Amino acid sequence: MFIISERINGQFISVGKAIDNRDSKFIQELALKQVDSGAQALDVNVGPGRDNGPEDMTWLVSTVQEVTEVPLCIDAFGPKTMEAGVKACNNPIIMNSTNADPARMEKYFPICREYNADIICLCMDEKGIPNSADARAEMAMLMMATAMEYEIMPDRLFLDPLVMPVCAAQDQCAKVIQAVSMFQSLNEPAPRTVVGLSNVSNGAKNRSLINTTYLAMLMGAGLSSAIMDPEDKELMDALKAGEILLNRSLYCDDFLRA
Repeated sequence: MFIISERINGQFISVGKAIDNRDSKFIQELALKQVDSGAQALDVNVGPGRDNGPEDMTWLVSTVQEVTEVPLCIDAFGPKTMEAGVKACNNPIIMNSTNADPARMEKYFPICREYNADIICLCMDEKGIPNSADARAEMAMLMMATAMEYEIMPDRLFLDPLVMPVCAAQDQCAKVIQAVSMFQSLNEPAPRTVVGLSNVSNGAKNRSLINTTYLAMLMGAGLSSAIMDPEDKELMDALKAGEILLNRSLYCDDFLRA
């Protein structure tokens, strides 16, 4: 399981303040803490509604990569902020993200190709998130085919079926699991998959329990990566146990520490 930390995000009040104040010490300590907790990549997001989004993203990316060489997942909706982050990045790059809207793919796939990035592909289009696993798979196939037109091969994509909050769209939780399973047959080898895990518990109580249970279910369906909180010990323990049970990691009695 490839773990992408969700914590370097301007929507968290402390991170937003650190970006505003150019508090590099806070950001760098946070980045190192995430990596020490098990993150293999860091999602980097300045947050929405910023007047100086490109400038803020350039500073944030530069600050983080001064202390770590792990891949950075440049998380921005606007193309200018996205490209600013990608340009500033010397670490391996994941773009977060495009979707199946033709206008968005037309903007983001060229950036992906130019900077040799991987890219997260959200299974939605200009009409929104589809209701079924089948429709999600159709959008995934469309994005894979369009990416190849830009000389971006399937092994550079992460397919995201889009997790919905259980308290608002309970029926979608099972459909996302079904979509992850369906994605396994879209290419050989199977394409990589990713979810924003904490979305499932947004607005709910017992968030860690919901996240942990859902991660285990998704792993069983073939999920290969997640944007999540590596500081949640119960979540990370479940992930490690799942890796053993799915024969992805070699068993040892001390597997939680290994």
